[in-house]
Amino acid sequence: MKRENPELFGAASNDRVVGIARTKSQDNAREQDSRLSFEGRLTRGLLNSVGNPPIRVTLWNGESIFTATSNPVADMRIANRSCLLKMLINPELYFGDAYCNGSIEVDGDLVKLIEAVYQGLARVRSTGLRSRLSKWLNRGHVNTLSDSRENIHHHYDLGNEFYKLWLDQQMVYTCAYFSSPDITLEQAQIAKMDHVCRKLRLRPDETVVEAGCGWGALALHMATQSGVRVKAFNISHEQIDYAKARAHALGVEHRVEFIEDDYRNVNGRFDVFVSVGMLEHVGREFYHELRRVIYRCLDDNGRGLIHSIGRNQPNPFNPWIERRIFPGAYPPSLREMLEVVEDWDFSVLDVENLRQHYALTLKHWLQRFENASSRVKEMYDECFVRAWRLYLAGSIASFNTGDMQLFQVLFARGTSNDIPWTRAYLYN
Repeated sequence: MKRENPELFGAASNDRVVGIARTKSQDNAREQDSRLSFEGRLTRGLLNSVGNPPIRVTLWNGESIFTATSNPVADMRIANRSCLLKMLINPELYFGDAYCNGSIEVDGDLVKLIEAVYQGLARVRSTGLRSRLSKWLNRGHVNTLSDSRENIHHHYDLGNEFYKLWLDQQMVYTCAYFSSPDITLEQAQIAKMDHVCRKLRLRPDETVVEAGCGWGALALHMATQSGVRVKAFNISHEQIDYAKARAHALGVEHRVEFIEDDYRNVNGRFDVFVSVGMLEHVGREFYHELRRVIYRCLDDNGRGLIHSIGRNQPNPFNPWIERRIFPGAYPPSLREMLEVVEDWDFSVLDVENLRQHYALTLKHWLQRFENASSRVKEMYDECFVRAWRLYLAGSIASFNTGDMQLFQVLFARGTSNDIPWTRAYLYN
């Protein structure tokens, strides 16, 4: 009798074993489905649609649904049928709303839960009709002159006292720079401002225009540490008032002028243009206006820096954050960001991604926010506390998983030879 090839026999046997195991797995899934209620099967479908993250979902009727193969990182409880149905229609928007109003509760680490969802979504790319429907449902706000003021008011004019509870002492609300992971948030924000000043190679008595100055920390730092003269523009009334008071207290009103106006109205000529944390509020459809402002305001040897949240591929913000937290915001891809300077003959000198620095910055902010949450609840309400907790936790997850980036782009006039010979100036 002819002996069969043992390798072929083994391979065939192995295939049969895998096939049997797969059939048993499918049978188990069908058996589990048969024991679930209609709502339970809908929940299983929801988990499948987001890549089966290791999250256990418990429904109002006590059913527990878990579709991953690894241990759960967190448990999520859904309070009622209405919440589940909304999640099925538009989970990116309604998860946030349901968490804020208490229809969804999370047992475990909220950051890890959101990271698991983002990692699951990365495995299942949405295409076709579902993708088009999601984009239509989640279309964002625009940033015309009038809309920009309302969008900024929605986020930044919540009250300076609120932000003082969890930002650093200088009220810097952008990514810090951690020369070492164990330095304080205060030290890291000063290090960020020093990093920006070194990149721009600021010289005494140069003129700087800042578009979107927040509470004025960078403008004041540039004036006091580098001896430059700064005009800083912002459309948040509360932030401008705070910045003017700080300039008066430091005795530098003659060096720093804070102007409550839109970046589109910047006029004059300057040695340096800088914008930290504003581009994400411009909206891509208005990049041409920012480009025009930079072109007309920079001197022949002028240089500039833009610091912005971004993405690896063009995509809008999470719709819940765009609607409830940051109306009108859009994080550009690096290619989109470079459109601001490339089209009008500016040379890009340096690009840096500080993604992990922003994740750590947000971790500090969330910890401080949680420490002050009882005070925040007194100032607003429980829904507000949960909304900002979710926003900060979700942002940490976005930067940890690589869903979001933080780009700094340094540029100069294309005809200028007044540029560094090496990168040593950044670190000396």
